[in-house]
Amino acid sequence: MARPLTDRLGRRYGPPVTSEDGGPPRGRLARTARLAALPAAHAGRTAVGIGKRLGGRLAEAVAAQVQQRTAEQLFAVLGQLKGGAMKVGQAMSAMEAALPEQLAGPFRESLVKLQEAAPAMPTPLVHGQLEGAFGPDWRRLFRDFDDRPVAAASVGQVHRAAWSDGTPVAVKVQYPGAGAALVADLGVLQALTPLVQAAAPGLDARQLLAELRDRLVDEVDYVREADAQTAFADAYRDDPDIAVPDVLAVEGQVLVTRWVDGTPLARVIADGTPDDRDRAGQLLVRLLASAPVRARRLHGDPHPGNFRLLPDRRLAVLDFGATEALPDGWPARLGPLLAAGRDGDAVALHRIAASAGLLRPDRVTETALLALLDPYLQPLRSPSYRFTRAWMQEQTRLASDPFSAAARTQRRLTIPPRHLLLQRVAAGLAGVLCSLDATVAVDTELRRWLPGYDGPRLHHR
Repeated sequence: MARPLTDRLGRRYGPPVTSEDGGPPRGRLARTARLAALPAAHAGRTAVGIGKRLGGRLAEAVAAQVQQRTAEQLFAVLGQLKGGAMKVGQAMSAMEAALPEQLAGPFRESLVKLQEAAPAMPTPLVHGQLEGAFGPDWRRLFRDFDDRPVAAASVGQVHRAAWSDGTPVAVKVQYPGAGAALVADLGVLQALTPLVQAAAPGLDARQLLAELRDRLVDEVDYVREADAQTAFADAYRDDPDIAVPDVLAVEGQVLVTRWVDGTPLARVIADGTPDDRDRAGQLLVRLLASAPVRARRLHGDPHPGNFRLLPDRRLAVLDFGATEALPDGWPARLGPLLAAGRDGDAVALHRIAASAGLLRPDRVTETALLALLDPYLQPLRSPSYRFTRAWMQEQTRLASDPFSAAARTQRRLTIPPRHLLLQRVAAGLAGVLCSLDATVAVDTELRRWLPGYDGPRLHHR
């Protein structure tokens, strides 16, 4: 049984949130109760904050304290619930750079924990999952198996082992009831919108939750994930920059792949050298730009927990639960659209966006569209671009101001459902690059991999 949640002073603020068998609480009622307690606790802290302000404390200091404690409790509960709830936390972690700097520091450690770890399954439960997948003689498949998990994520945890021939392997074991927990989360997550907004001001929590809800169930299908990982491994085999471990076995709720050592991207973000940060950022852009061409798939989950920087300077990709097949590669209009925006050609940008169904020409002017997209196109207008937290915070501030011209234009755009994942990947990638404080040659990668982008560069205003 998991320990009750405590704050930094050791005070208890909630009941254990794992089920009696050590897995995530599977019932909708049980999971709803854990999530429903969060807004109430936030409201209580806010009320206490108001009282402190009346008592003479600085409003900014009290607000920061309330947000910090809200975030600590939110991340703790999301991590323990696993499933879709933890996925929300991981998605938020990819956008950590959007937080105001005075709040980002206290949040950062909690965010890193969510990217890499969650409370572990009891060992007998792990063994039960392995037996269910491989039969009662499952141990014959392994020369050695470490019962202590090395990482835990939204639907499973990873153990280090040695395959029967001695090959080091990573064994991903799904939490019992993960599928049922995800289904329960589908209706519950919407209630978290106000709390996510309170813990991370400026994030579009409603859109984030809606997009995640549409894709959560795919992630419990390890056979589907194995197929996607194999496609990436074949596409990047012997690549000098990208490493994808081979799949050795998949049965039911267990996935076995080759083991990969390296520095987690979350650690590079926390204390990596400038050279490591730039290298990781460049390879992230290269992976996401090249995958639809080489693997005919889009990697849909750029949160830092899915990547390692290897000793040989390659970027290892570890999780393929969220991918989308692109049999025809990149959408045909994307390259010309970005090239027009890069070059400040408002007429062409507007025409291409309208033809792609992104807007109605009578509702959004050419000037307004270019003004909305202009800040996001800055990285394309120089040989290399430094992504900073200040840049991300400014874009988030502008986007979240309901009275700004950008927000009005944004509300008039129409993003077809088929483009929602691409939009979320781009936003998540930008967030990670800003967290890395990386200098990246984005334009170079797009010219190499995106059809229709490598046209003549026009003079930009």
